[in-house]
Amino acid sequence: MRLLVVEDNKDLAAWLGKALRQAQYTIDIAYDGEDAEHLLKVAEYSAMILDLSLPKLDGLTLLKRLRQSGNKLPVIILTANASLDGRVAGLDSGADDYLAKPFEIAELEARIRAVVRRGQDRASSEITVGNLRFSGGTRQFFVADEPLQLTPREYAVLEQLVMKLGTTVSKAALSESVFGFDDEADPSAIEIYVHRLRKKLENSSVQIATLRGLGYLLRHVQ
Repeated sequence: MRLLVVEDNKDLAAWLGKALRQAQYTIDIAYDGEDAEHLLKVAEYSAMILDLSLPKLDGLTLLKRLRQSGNKLPVIILTANASLDGRVAGLDSGADDYLAKPFEIAELEARIRAVVRRGQDRASSEITVGNLRFSGGTRQFFVADEPLQLTPREYAVLEQLVMKLGTTVSKAALSESVFGFDDEADPSAIEIYVHRLRKKLENSSVQIATLRGLGYLLRHVQ
């Protein structure tokens, strides 16, 4: 999943980025509301972590504009203002959840998983293809009930293929889910990650098929 963190405190933003990347998320960071608004127009995110006290364009205004445009992106507000009025203002502006500073990263991760699940079209938080199972609650893959060991970027590719199950996912879409704007993306990297995944899925009943000129498709094989 690719997340947008909007936080003007650069130390906190760096800490959040590092912690969430370790949790196998792809992260972009914006330090002001205008930059965040631009990123929201050029990239697709699974959720946004939004501070309210931002320079150039405050968080509530950014959120209101997002909702007025019809964008239903899940949004978690982070703020030092834990008052009832502050929470009500954020939720009334279209936020999905609210977390007061200071907070534990484990709680933020749990809230991210929850808002993303609620925002997904699939009703179930568990997806099964053959003997491959993805648990949306823990964000973990299993093959025949054994945990599948993946690197963060292998995980990002497989997660995208599972979430788009039944449709072909282009190489560009996979690259966008794996690399943030600050990452150096090798054009051949997705092919390498798909190759590694195929090796790790050799003993499973699923296959990553290449549809030439279109992209990749995860499917069950007998």
